[in-house]
Amino acid sequence: MTLGGTNTYLVGRDPAYVVDPGPDDAGHLDAVRAEGEGRGGIEGVVLTHSHSDHSAGVRALGAPLLLGVVSEGDETAALAGAVPARTDADRAQPSVAGCSSSRVGPLEVVATPGHARDHVVFVWGDVCFCGDLILGEGSSIVPPGAFGGSLVDYMESLRRVRQLDVSKLAPGHGPLIDDPAARIDEYIAHREEREARLVTALDKGERSRTSLLDAAWDDVPEILRPAAAMAMEAHLEKLEAEGRLAASQLEP
Repeated sequence: MTLGGTNTYLVGRDPAYVVDPGPDDAGHLDAVRAEGEGRGGIEGVVLTHSHSDHSAGVRALGAPLLLGVVSEGDETAALAGAVPARTDADRAQPSVAGCSSSRVGPLEVVATPGHARDHVVFVWGDVCFCGDLILGEGSSIVPPGAFGGSLVDYMESLRRVRQLDVSKLAPGHGPLIDDPAARIDEYIAHREEREARLVTALDKGERSRTSLLDAAWDDVPEILRPAAAMAMEAHLEKLEAEGRLAASQLEP
């Protein structure tokens, strides 16, 4: 689920900043420290979000946490307790939870909730460190609200990053992305296509979740059906939030 693992980035020098130290892996963190020393020391750590595959190495690395919340093992509980639910006013004026400034050192901070409530991206020059908003390969998971996600927020976040003046995306997993606009457009189109298929099934009278999943995610391998079912719940929540579907109309 994390492709080749979690990407850790060191930004700048004299001092350097660490973006997402990743899991608590001694060999990996030793390499991060060594690179940091070669760059004049590590000023601190920033997290794109609190999921443990991005945050668990913070304490073992030993550098100050400048922005973010460290998962305490139960990602759902930690995430729900870390950042309050977003309101319509929050969406109108995006802000970074727990951070009164839009910058940390040389990094511009942009709120990008959706994959997680506390998700942000960092912009440095023409590079955007985009965490799990966009992956180097495949599509990111957007869970329903019970697991800290929101497809409404996620689509807004994609469009927000689409407007940034960057030439490269540095994702939390997978290779660098050299054409941000094309990849983001692909992500938006993918979600819109899924939604269109789901709405078509609803318009035909389908109301059971099993039938809806069969109709809109029929191309997904059986092993990925649980992940597809989670994605579908996020889509159904989006339709409900937009006044296009009443949850009471759905069957188990």
